Amino acid sequence: MKVNSNIQAMVAGGVLRGNEARQAESTRKMSSGYKLNKAKDNPAGMAISNRMRAQIQSLNRANQNATNAVNVIETAEGALGEIQDIVQRMSELSIKAANGTMTSEDREAIQSEMKQLTSEIQRIARDTEYNGQSLLNGDQKLKGYADTLGVEVIDYDPDFPTGKEYKISFDKSTDADGNTVVTNAMLQVDGVDTTGRIDIVDDRITITNADGSKITVKADSSLPDGAVESNLEINGVGGMKIQVGSAEGQEINIVIPEISLDNLSLTGIDVRTEEGAEKAIEQTKAALAFISAARSRLGAYENRFENTISNLDVAEENLTQSFSTIKDVDMAEEMVEYTTLQVLVQAGTSMLSQANEQPQQALQLLQ
Repeated sequence: MKVNSNIQAMVAGGVLRGNEARQAESTRKMSSGYKLNKAKDNPAGMAISNRMRAQIQSLNRANQNATNAVNVIETAEGALGEIQDIVQRMSELSIKAANGTMTSEDREAIQSEMKQLTSEIQRIARDTEYNGQSLLNGDQKLKGYADTLGVEVIDYDPDFPTGKEYKISFDKSTDADGNTVVTNAMLQVDGVDTTGRIDIVDDRITITNADGSKITVKADSSLPDGAVESNLEINGVGGMKIQVGSAEGQEINIVIPEISLDNLSLTGIDVRTEEGAEKAIEQTKAALAFISAARSRLGAYENRFENTISNLDVAEENLTQSFSTIKDVDMAEEMVEYTTLQVLVQAGTSMLSQANEQPQQALQLLQ
């Protein structure tokens, strides 16, 4: 028996301290719910889990972005629905005014309602906003430019080829009523005549590519009569970009055409004469076609965003599961470990107590 060096107490104390440290670590895991609380627990696992956590948060934010985009589309589409109802009413009034039984006073009354309806279209287009951003006034359309004063790029599809050299040529004239008339239109792409289809309605030229994408150009009345040539800059810039991923470039561009009386072909609509009413029928028909095309595009956007949301949900779920495998503690397994350590600590405490009694036993030899 040795008094100065109680080896058994040292051994028991060392084991007890180790078990107490393991018990404290087990307590930390169960309290936090994580099996990785410090970098020393698993350096590689900690780095991976932190990267996963950042990506999960990014996917969650992208999901919210896509959901907000659906709200934007529904706001714009709802406004277009109201405008479509108004134009439908204008179409009915035009047909009514074109009837030979109408008197001039009747047509004046119809024209008065027409004026109110066109004003309401302008108000809706001006005031429709989402989070302070106008949706129908042209701010969300793709921008295109012409280098000739009086030639304007009205609209083009998001999938219309960009980054090419476009040149449009046509003949412009003015009819007896002062209306702009366009004929012999042609579009060149990189110096080659386009093989697409060209539709001309009054002062509007719509070119359809072989892939079905379209661009519409307007010839303003300020242009002098005769042959016109203009270079077009089509760069795909504009619209509302929605970030739908965790990396740069993972975005969807919402393009909403400008809603105006001019784009709807409703400028100068006048049903005070039978001839004017007949023309108004065609004008409202063109307006309804324009709005239907715009709503169809918005519907396609909404479907795309809903698919994107579903995909983000799946990606976030799978990544969260992987994150949980690395980071989260298995409470049942850890409870077994904690219980084992609790017994060992109690046993170690008892053994240390007994080991510390041995020097007292040495005193009995001196009696």
